Amino acid sequence: MASDANVRNLPDWRVLLVAGASGMGKTRVSRDLARRYAVPVVELDDVVEALLAVTRPEHLPEVHYWRTHPEAAGWAPESVVERQIEVARALVPAVEAVVANHVDTDTPVILEGDYVLPGLATAQGPVRGVVVHEDSEARVVANYLAREPEEGEQRHRARVSVLYGRWLAEQARAAGVPVVAPRPWGDLPQRVGHALVEAGHHAER
Repeated sequence: MASDANVRNLPDWRVLLVAGASGMGKTRVSRDLARRYAVPVVELDDVVEALLAVTRPEHLPEVHYWRTHPEAAGWAPESVVERQIEVARALVPAVEAVVANHVDTDTPVILEGDYVLPGLATAQGPVRGVVVHEDSEARVVANYLAREPEEGEQRHRARVSVLYGRWLAEQARAAGVPVVAPRPWGDLPQRVGHALVEAGHHAER
């Protein structure tokens, strides 16, 4: 028989969308949550790589954009963010297909990635979501430096991440999806779980 602890840890969702810009800590918390709930993690980056392998730029120009226009990564941060949003929106049908498959087959999963849009989630029901957002550019620079020390201080990339993260946070709040700051790291999984519960309670009122 399952222990009380295991019963409490069973998720009441079938898909948990963990959204956020690069360098915010969403991959780390997704793995922590996966261990907590004993469910797998699907990285949207893997879905993107699969699409790139089986399509041509003329089929999905937005998804292929960074490969066909490598110079775009050096554009002004605001322009890079506009392109990121277009890529995320182009990927919505692929994300919806993954979500529908897990809901239909009743198999819980955590789906995380930069291009996950919080508007696909609801405060209640089988598809939940959370956005992890760090609003300090200096903190994101430090995160990148710790993760990729050979690249030095990636200030341009950090600026892009914060701007894109702010846009994701705005989308989340409009959809009633919680936005959680990554710091302090130690209790981030617990705070995400609490935020999901609170969002559900708020939706009931």
